[in-house]
Amino acid sequence: MTYTMMQVCKEAALTYQALKFYCNEGLVPNVKRDKNNRRIFDERDLKWIKDLVCLKKCGMSIQEMKEYLDLCLQGQGTIPERKEMLRKKQNALRASIQELEASVAYIDWKQNFYDEVLSGKRPYVSNLIRTKD
Repeated sequence: MTYTMMQVCKEAALTYQALKFYCNEGLVPNVKRDKNNRRIFDERDLKWIKDLVCLKKCGMSIQEMKEYLDLCLQGQGTIPERKEMLRKKQNALRASIQELEASVAYIDWKQNFYDEVLSGKRPYVSNLIRTKD
């Protein structure tokens, strides 16, 4: 089966401009064209483009995606390097998750503080407003 640009965009949840950019940057190798010179894609292309979307969501830059693609095109022998690239991204994502969880915990604490102030369970204390002691 072949896909048009618009079909790939829909399947991969990607904008037309992003897919065109990826193609122009060489991130989608061996792009084929139909008789009207429009890009067409097969199942393998679609799967790779979905991988690119995931890599982007993982925080990979275009340059990093190009390096990853280059390693992939070299074959099985580069799997250790690819694993290392992914491990680094995975560690960065885990650190981001921890930062987000700490931020959510702060908001939870602050919401609880405000609830207790509003219900009269706790006096209001502000670090910004000076009171006479």
